[in-house]
Amino acid sequence: MKYGISPSTLKNKTLVNPIAMKHYFYILIIAPFLGCQKFSSSNDVSMRNEVSSKVQLDKLITRAEKDIAIIPFDSTTIPRTLDANGQLIGKPSKSWTSGFYPGLLWQLYGYSKNEKLKQSAIQWSAVVEKEKMDGGTHDLGFKIYCPFGNAYKITQNDKYKDVCLTAAKTLSTRYNPTVGAIRSWDHHKHLWDYPVIIDNMMNLEMLFEATIVSRDSSFYNIAEQHAQTTLENHFRADNSSYHVVSYNPETGEVEKKNTHQGHSHESAWSRGQAWGLYGFATTYRYTKNSKFLDQAVKIANYIFSHPNLPKDLIPYWDYNAPNIPDEPRDVSAAAVTASGLYELSIHDSKNAKKYINWANTILENLNSEKYQCESAPFFLKHSVGSIPGEFEVDAPIIYADYYYVEALIRQSKVQG
Repeated sequence: MKYGISPSTLKNKTLVNPIAMKHYFYILIIAPFLGCQKFSSSNDVSMRNEVSSKVQLDKLITRAEKDIAIIPFDSTTIPRTLDANGQLIGKPSKSWTSGFYPGLLWQLYGYSKNEKLKQSAIQWSAVVEKEKMDGGTHDLGFKIYCPFGNAYKITQNDKYKDVCLTAAKTLSTRYNPTVGAIRSWDHHKHLWDYPVIIDNMMNLEMLFEATIVSRDSSFYNIAEQHAQTTLENHFRADNSSYHVVSYNPETGEVEKKNTHQGHSHESAWSRGQAWGLYGFATTYRYTKNSKFLDQAVKIANYIFSHPNLPKDLIPYWDYNAPNIPDEPRDVSAAAVTASGLYELSIHDSKNAKKYINWANTILENLNSEKYQCESAPFFLKHSVGSIPGEFEVDAPIIYADYYYVEALIRQSKVQG
C-alpha cells in the first residue's frame, strides 16, 4: 500500500464525517468560484479594483509570454530565484518551490486564455508530476496543488484531478493521529522529534479538495485535525505564531517551540504570519468552524496593528528583526498576506472592507517600480528566503510571484 490509503478503502469509504457532509455541497458549488464572490460596497470602488488589476495582469501576461520564449526549458532547472549577478537559479522537481512556476502559468492562462501560456504550463507541470509520490515531504500542496489544482479548476480535465488525489493520499501517510498533525520535515532530526511548521497550513486545501472529488472523508478529517492542533499550539497570547512546534510522536506532547527561518524563537517571522492568515482563512472556507475564522481575523489584526509594519504594508522579513528600519523587506510575505486577505474578506463580511483596503494597498505598492522586477521570469523583487540560512536575501523568489498573481486575480473579482 504505497499511499497509506488502499484503492479498496478509497472506493468503499463514503463521506461519513458529519461536518464534511454538511459543507460538502457548499464547497462543491461555491469554492470553485471563490474569485466571483461579491461584497456589499460601492460599485465605483469595485470598478477601480477591476481596472487596476486588469491593467497589471495584462502587463504580466505580456511579460510572461515573452519570458517563456527566452527561458530555456530544462526539467532540472525550474525557475526559483536569481543569483547576485542576475542569473537564473532553478531547482529540480524535488524542491518545495517546484510547483509555483507552472502554477503561476496556469493562473495566468486561466485569466487570459493565452494558449502559449497554457502550453508552457503543461510542459513545466509534467516535470513536477512525479512528485505526487514523494512521501518524504509535507510540501505536496505547494508542489502539486499549485499547478495541478489550478489546472483542474480551469480545464476540468480528470487527469489533473487524479494527480492531486494521488498527492493527497501520499501526504496522508505523514499524518500521526497521536500528534494530530502532519509531520513537516524529516531533516534536522537532532533538533526535533516531530516538527510541524506553520507553513503546513498551506497544504491542507489539497486534502479538503480530495474529499470533494473522492468523497473519502479521511482527507477532510486529517486536514481539520491538523488545523485544530496548529491552532492549539502554534500561537502566542498576542496571536503571533511560532514557526516550528515539535511534538513527541509517541505521546503527542509538545516538546519545543522554535524558529528555523525567523530572527529568534520568540520573534514573529513575517512569512510565517502570512502562512497562518491564509491557511486558517482557507480552512474556514471548507469547515465553517468559527474557531478557524477567528484565528485568521486575529492574525490579520496582529499584522496590521504591529508598530513595525511599514506604511506601505510590505513587512520586514521578521516583525522583531533587530535593526528595523535597516532590515530587508519580504515581498513574498506581503503577497501571501494580500491573497489571504481577499479570502478572509469573503468570510468576515463585517470587516470585509478593511481587509480589502489592506490588500489593495499592498498590491498598489507591489505594482510600483520599487518592487517590480524586470528580470525574466520574475515579476517582483525584494523577497527573503532565509536570513538565518543566508540564502535568497533581498531577491526575486518565484512563490512571491505566484501569490502576487493570485492576489491580483482575486482583487479583480471583489468589491471594496
